[in-house]
Amino acid sequence: MAEKPFAITLDVGSSLANKTGTWRTERPVYVHRLPPCNDACPAGEDVQGWLYKAEEGAYEEAWRRLTVNNPMPAIMGRVCYHPCQTACNRAQVDETVGINSVERFLGDEAIKQGWAFAKPETSTGKRVLVVGSGPSGLSAAYHLARLGHAVTIRESAEQPGGMMRYGIPAYRLPRDIIDAEVQRIVDLGVVIECNAKVTDIPAVFAEGFDAVFLAVGAHLGKRAYIPAGESARILDAVSMLHDTESGEPPMLGKRVIVYGGGNTAMDAARTAKRLGAAEAIVVYRRTRDKAPAHDVEITEALEEGITMHWLSTIKHIDAGAVQIEKMQLDEKGFPQPTGEFDTLEADSVVLALGQDCDLTLIENLPGVVIDDGVVQVADNMMTGYAGVFAAGDMVPGERTVTAGIGGGKLAARHIDAWLRGDAWVHPERPNLASFDRLNTWYYADAEKTQRPRLDAARRADTFDEVVQGLTAENALFEARRCMSCGNCFNCDNCFGVCPDNAVIKKPDGTYEFNLDFCKGCGLCAHECPCGAIDMELELT
Repeated sequence: MAEKPFAITLDVGSSLANKTGTWRTERPVYVHRLPPCNDACPAGEDVQGWLYKAEEGAYEEAWRRLTVNNPMPAIMGRVCYHPCQTACNRAQVDETVGINSVERFLGDEAIKQGWAFAKPETSTGKRVLVVGSGPSGLSAAYHLARLGHAVTIRESAEQPGGMMRYGIPAYRLPRDIIDAEVQRIVDLGVVIECNAKVTDIPAVFAEGFDAVFLAVGAHLGKRAYIPAGESARILDAVSMLHDTESGEPPMLGKRVIVYGGGNTAMDAARTAKRLGAAEAIVVYRRTRDKAPAHDVEITEALEEGITMHWLSTIKHIDAGAVQIEKMQLDEKGFPQPTGEFDTLEADSVVLALGQDCDLTLIENLPGVVIDDGVVQVADNMMTGYAGVFAAGDMVPGERTVTAGIGGGKLAARHIDAWLRGDAWVHPERPNLASFDRLNTWYYADAEKTQRPRLDAARRADTFDEVVQGLTAENALFEARRCMSCGNCFNCDNCFGVCPDNAVIKKPDGTYEFNLDFCKGCGLCAHECPCGAIDMELELT
């Protein structure tokens, strides 16, 4: 009998039948990469994870996955400047995914449906005092409570919320939204004591608290020396916004000048108009593109009739008049005086030159170091006084609601570990899911859903919310624009393109490779839409 070719002499029932895996030099592996949206989120949200649930219309599941990291999505969906969207890979295809819009929808839906946080099943017996009920304090309290600790927040103001309530106007953040998301944290078991200013840290420990978390917001407006007449009316923006929220708005007159170029300056000018000013003018020493205010804030201010005097600085303030000097930018972008002056009529001047924290509570506390107006903390976020931790506005870093929420979460993890006699270590970060790993032609073109806005003509005399939310239909569409960068979304593409049937689809919808049949051709990795397959050298 003539010898047959090897390929057909194999016994079909043998262990070698049709197994071609030994031909490989590389093998495919499924990987999990860090989506750029997750990487950019100061609150450390699993953005892609909760968007994946929202894509299915499973809104409660999406909300619960979101609130693992951030307990206040309805607030964040209104005031976060969404760095996640700035990092979104979809921007290189058409437009970024409206992550912030979907987050707001989920937060609003949770309030509407009455979704609540699950209470911890066990208690550690440890007590933690949180000083301040702004975003950082509320976030830390939430995470500590979920870890089983008894948490009390002491707030010096009449109502909780910190700068979210007393620094962000209601037209950007309605107060019923703050109330609802704070109440959900209270329902978890957190106690909030208002009108309760803390003045003595050692006395707090004497009360039986095991740790203290400081989250004092930047409630003090910075001042600058500006020559002024005795009758000149000068206020700071932080106090103006605080008093407006407290129901005692200042008398500004009909012509108001706001000095500064940040978000607080825009808020002050827009609030002045709503309080009855016929004219509100922002004076800033640089150009619009150099202003620290987010561009959307400037745009909305202009829509509402706010006048901008770019490249200008205030030289002298008198009753009813302000002298300004025109500036020009040098080759390094710094403003320089020109010697050209102008005079603007003004009944009052509002200074929006930055904010400081009141650190008198800890300035004499042994071991605590204050440098350039902020508290220095160790890697575990503890100050130099044992058991006292700090985050938010009072430590070095970005001063936003989102950063505050992230700082509070991180501090809670360190506090929990310290109370247990341990140290918390951040998990290893996966590699970033970069745009070059995507096969974007698999994704259909779909333009971003734009949120409706209150007409500019209707904003002038009302604190009604300017930016509106998405409908359930729009939220579903927007969530489905996510490209799931770096992580498998069960599209079946690898399963369909494999020429050797080496991809096995498991009952749970995930996949695995049968390496007995895989030739290592790399077609699955090449055709994976989201870059969730790598080719590795075959191990010998």
